[in-house]
Amino acid sequence: MPFVQTLLYRTSLLRAQISISPALLTVFSIAFMFGVDNSTFWYIASDVFSGHLFSLMGYMAAVFCLTLAAFSLFAFRWTVKPFLISMLILAAMTSYYVDTLGIIVDRDMIQNVMVTTVAESRHLITLGYVIHILAFGVFPSLIVMWVRIRPQQRVWAAVTPIVTFVISLALATGLLMVDLKSYASILRERKDFMSSYQPGAPLVGAIRYAKMISRSANLVLTSTGMDAKAGAAYDAPQKPMLTIVVAGETARAQNFSLNGYDVDTNPELSKLPVINFSNTHSCGTATAVSLPCMFSKFSQDSYSFEKGTSTENVLDVLGHAGLNVEWWDNNTGDKAIAARFDTRRLTNLKNPEFCATGECIDGIFLEPLKEYIASVNKDTVLVLHQIGSHGPTYYQRYPAEFERFKPACRTAEFKKCTPQEITNAYDNTIAYTDHILAQTINMLAANDGLATSLIYVSDHGESLGESGLYLHGAPYFMAPETQTHVPMILWMSDAFQSRFSIDESCVADQRDKALSHDNLFHSLLGLLDIHTAERNPDLDIFTPCKTNVEVAKL
Repeated sequence: MPFVQTLLYRTSLLRAQISISPALLTVFSIAFMFGVDNSTFWYIASDVFSGHLFSLMGYMAAVFCLTLAAFSLFAFRWTVKPFLISMLILAAMTSYYVDTLGIIVDRDMIQNVMVTTVAESRHLITLGYVIHILAFGVFPSLIVMWVRIRPQQRVWAAVTPIVTFVISLALATGLLMVDLKSYASILRERKDFMSSYQPGAPLVGAIRYAKMISRSANLVLTSTGMDAKAGAAYDAPQKPMLTIVVAGETARAQNFSLNGYDVDTNPELSKLPVINFSNTHSCGTATAVSLPCMFSKFSQDSYSFEKGTSTENVLDVLGHAGLNVEWWDNNTGDKAIAARFDTRRLTNLKNPEFCATGECIDGIFLEPLKEYIASVNKDTVLVLHQIGSHGPTYYQRYPAEFERFKPACRTAEFKKCTPQEITNAYDNTIAYTDHILAQTINMLAANDGLATSLIYVSDHGESLGESGLYLHGAPYFMAPETQTHVPMILWMSDAFQSRFSIDESCVADQRDKALSHDNLFHSLLGLLDIHTAERNPDLDIFTPCKTNVEVAKL
């Protein structure tokens, strides 16, 4: 009897099942995504077309038709459901980050996602995110799965998607032509507008990312600075040189008290003889772009993924000159920057003091660094890649005793925290970076047997809610200064200044000069007295500050 009841129930459910054509199912699915997954898109549209209702309606209808034209290419009986389900899930995933954090999912953001680690990405999967995906992705996908595709004649089933494509494209073109001049002007001026459209923007970004990876797949590595030679500073017997380059993570200059921030986030560095460069800007807004760019010879304007992948960087040039180069990582890897050198990965170590959450905070560097400094017996450049202030879980980037600014946000869901709590947590990460840098400098200063220096520069900044934006990764053309204005700090021991003929006061005079990641390649070569045709003296901040004029001009 129960079996019969179940059979009757299933039969009645099948009879109640809606029967629909692939084209109509596509239209309904687009309408759902258009209305539900595009809050930011509609918000920007209401601002852009304020007071021009008919222009707004015309443009939105054109976007709808363009989407229908693209989606209709998959509106065949056996492809329509898998395709629409994937689009519904994608739109739900990306709309959450666009609408809650102001993140634009473009090619660079997709690149950043592709190179991130599971440990890093898991912080973005919150309860709010899961609920959003279930409500706006999974539930409508179940409805798509439940509806029945209406049987069609073979010819009509094959022709309908093509006809839909042609008609939709024609309608979109006609609607845009009605006021093409105004629409073109809007798209030029408000590039954030279409960048917020879901799932269109991430689809375009994914296609551009795939093309970028395809173009770079067979690139041959081009040598850089093969003519590099160590200068006069290496001629006579000297104390071994150790320069530590600290690649910071997500530190924005605005929250460094060294730059005038009214919260004391640099209590230790402020007591040390460091030179703070207050006007430095990044090459990109995300690690995947900024990190390789800052070590490359290319400027921000000319850098590309293909160029960075296929061209040796400043570490290679230092290696060609005979220096020992190493990379220590407590982040998502070296992005192939140190592919030709020894690397040491410190993240995810079984260290209860610094790695209790499954990720390591930057204190993990200190003990091995102390031993390493004592062992250096040749001219060395060591790069430390920090986890720094990477969000959204700022509270996991510092030990409990460094929670100086309270109350601090202790969740990845910013909507549960006040703006001040978010800022407090972030400021705690900056204060901890201050401590790590100061401790490293103190260790270098205490070693009389070495000529030592330290350069710190962050890869990019961070948004903390300004203008509704959080985290980082905004397209550079629209990125706020909070994501591009980064801290840069230099410290040199007396022995280092003497050996490399550097006038510290001259360098300090450039503390407010407009600088960027463009300067790092050339300045590192100039600082370490490496002669090569690749070094551009105009981008080397040490060019005017060498007491040995001959070295500066070479």
